[in-house]
Amino acid sequence: MSPLTLALTYLIGLNIVTLGLFWWDKQCAIHRRWRVPESTMLTLCLVGGSFGAKTGQAMFRHKTRKEPFRTSLNAIIVLHLGVLSALVLPGFRASVVAMLHDASAALFG
Repeated sequence: MSPLTLALTYLIGLNIVTLGLFWWDKQCAIHRRWRVPESTMLTLCLVGGSFGAKTGQAMFRHKTRKEPFRTSLNAIIVLHLGVLSALVLPGFRASVVAMLHDASAALFG
């Protein structure tokens, strides 16, 4: 299996699990049962399940007004978009590397 196929399989599976977790947590909220900790949900988002989380928020209208969860999820999505841009767009990657080089030179002499 190629690395790209493996990465896509991982991301698709993780996003399905995250979407299912949002559904499960919404059902638990409706029936006043034990809930999934927000830290667990955000960890799944951070390791690649952010698309499933945003889809779950929209589909199930779940955790759409809950702060700081909403802000944390949006920050994770911005982080993922930045990493994806750095991987896909060579010009963006070069400017980020140059910026990091300049910042490290300024900090460490």
